[in-house]
Amino acid sequence: MNNEPETKISRSQAFVQFIIALIKQNKGTAAVLRRADNPATEYQSWEYLAAFNIDLEKPWERLPFAIVAAAIAKGKIESNGSIGIGNAIARSYEDGNQSDQAKAKLRRLLACGSVEEVCRILRPLFSLFESRGVTPINYAGLLEQLLKFHWDSQRIKTQWAQEFYRQNQKIETKEAV
Repeated sequence: MNNEPETKISRSQAFVQFIIALIKQNKGTAAVLRRADNPATEYQSWEYLAAFNIDLEKPWERLPFAIVAAAIAKGKIESNGSIGIGNAIARSYEDGNQSDQAKAKLRRLLACGSVEEVCRILRPLFSLFESRGVTPINYAGLLEQLLKFHWDSQRIKTQWAQEFYRQNQKIETKEAV
């Protein structure tokens, strides 16, 4: 008998692990998943999304899984990270959350009114993060936020803003020590 407590993982964490395993197994699958964030080629990834019991008819459910799968595949991610989206935006610029460009990116994200719009805005952000070496993103946490965005968008936006503005405070604290 095993005396260790079972650690239950969330659906989002399981999905991230599932996608990472798929990418490691098959380069063809990785190529298909890299295109999952493109509206013209997203349907090619539906086989893998459906295998994870994702309702393909609900864009507020399908698109978050597709965008996260594409980001993991493009970034050749090997494990889930810990950086939130707000923090990642700030880290993408030398001036952090004081950068006008970073603030503009955050404002654009916060102006989104639907999960579909958020997913469209995230696509170029993931490219920015990769080009600036901002890794590892907390994909499971982001997926959780995206899945809840349809019902609780204001709270999710607040979380992103807090992550963004707290980023500079963490740097200042480290410098003070």
